[in-house]
Amino acid sequence: MPLKRIVVMVSGGGSNMQAVMDGISAGEIPGQIVRVISSAAKAYALERARANGIEAIALPKRYFDSDAACDQARHRAIDEAKPDLILLAGYLGIVPRQTVEKYRGRIINIHPALIPSFCGKGMYGHHVHEAVLAYGAKVSGATVHFVEEGVDTGPIILQDTVPVLQGDDADALAARVLQVEHRIFPLAAKLFLEDKLRVQGRRVWIEE
Repeated sequence: MPLKRIVVMVSGGGSNMQAVMDGISAGEIPGQIVRVISSAAKAYALERARANGIEAIALPKRYFDSDAACDQARHRAIDEAKPDLILLAGYLGIVPRQTVEKYRGRIINIHPALIPSFCGKGMYGHHVHEAVLAYGAKVSGATVHFVEEGVDTGPIILQDTVPVLQGDDADALAARVLQVEHRIFPLAAKLFLEDKLRVQGRRVWIEE
């Protein structure tokens, strides 16, 4: 049986994508990354992909006359790869509505906080960790969820926590949360590709 096809969408360093690639190399994730699409031309994730023989393309907004044209190009790039699963690994763009509709239930995102806290528009990267610290939260973590039309609103697949330590700054907290991301993001991909996730309303059940 052919391996299931994965498209990864990125915007930055791609360490979460690397965690998935490592899981594939170790035989733990029954899939193959067939294309990487970046919203940034100089994202290091593109180099990671090409070093592993994976097709990698950059489609930043500045290449296009309008947001709509960019959305269409990214949608076509996904379609051409015929994915079974789309992973948003540090992807800072908004997935076009047409993409969400066509691939509903097959798009998974990682968010560096415990949804429904510290999420939504403008909550990405260090903005999230700065908000956690400013609020005085004692616990943070990461969330893997399915993607819907809303920002960070889809059903939650996995979450895990880290303590917010006295004296933390955004960098220290981000590093601790990233360790959790690297664990639960590949696990979510594995569970999906093994057909062990069942969505009922807002709840995601994991089958043994």
